[in-house]
Amino acid sequence: MDDPVHLDSPGSKSPTACAAKIQVWVTRAPEDAQAWILGLNDLGFNAQPMPLMAIGPAPDQRALRRTWQHLDQYQAVMFVSANAVRYFWQANTVSQGQLPWGGQRAWVTGPGSQDALLKVGLPLHAIDAPPWDAVQLDSEALWSVVASQIHVGLRVLVVRGCDAQGQVTGRDWLVTQLQAAGAQVDQIAAYQRKKPVLSPTQIAAVRQSVERNAVWLFSNSEAIFNLKEALPDQDWWAAKAVATHPRIASNAKQAGWGSVAIAQPALQAVASSIKSCYEF
Repeated sequence: MDDPVHLDSPGSKSPTACAAKIQVWVTRAPEDAQAWILGLNDLGFNAQPMPLMAIGPAPDQRALRRTWQHLDQYQAVMFVSANAVRYFWQANTVSQGQLPWGGQRAWVTGPGSQDALLKVGLPLHAIDAPPWDAVQLDSEALWSVVASQIHVGLRVLVVRGCDAQGQVTGRDWLVTQLQAAGAQVDQIAAYQRKKPVLSPTQIAAVRQSVERNAVWLFSNSEAIFNLKEALPDQDWWAAKAVATHPRIASNAKQAGWGSVAIAQPALQAVASSIKSCYEF
């Protein structure tokens, strides 16, 4: 996530004064939400957590450990998120603290995942990612960067999440492209997504926030689906949202949100999009 910087521009109102009027629900899992909450609050927003996803280790840890033992069989490893990096490395009992990384390329779609790889010790020159000023940060953008690496027989490991039943889930666009180009693709679940249970206090706060024009920050469509399931009778037409991908924005609109803005998953972009939801 980008470091917080001042948002003032010549001739504009103070961003802090404007932002202070805006309540923002950060719907990420608790381990991911704190940095966003701190960053948005530093910019003057009233950001609060409303975790609509819970994340923990994948149930099949033995499979992860076996993958580490055979990591040298792959020429590239694609991590779908920062959580994929964190939980994959947690299962590393092979190297005893050393980085068992040979000449593989590490593929990611966004800055959060790249930062997670750097924190576990992967060198920057081993990471492939779209430029951070790309229109979208997703599998399609990553493909434009790594397509030249693909050849028949290339072995790629995709590290992703699984659902509450332990089934590997996620968008398969990149896997389909790789297989069509002759690459061999294996997938492994490093973490598990579960539905959180909202308390009566949280449900009441959600209903009140719709009336008060709060903004929902969605970085995953699953958060939208979980919220709809928790409050099936809630009318979201008056609600505002910022989504970090057009696909997520489309799901928010289909779920009933009347106002949805799109922003790259970086603090400055999200802050600007939140402000764009209002006329000052």
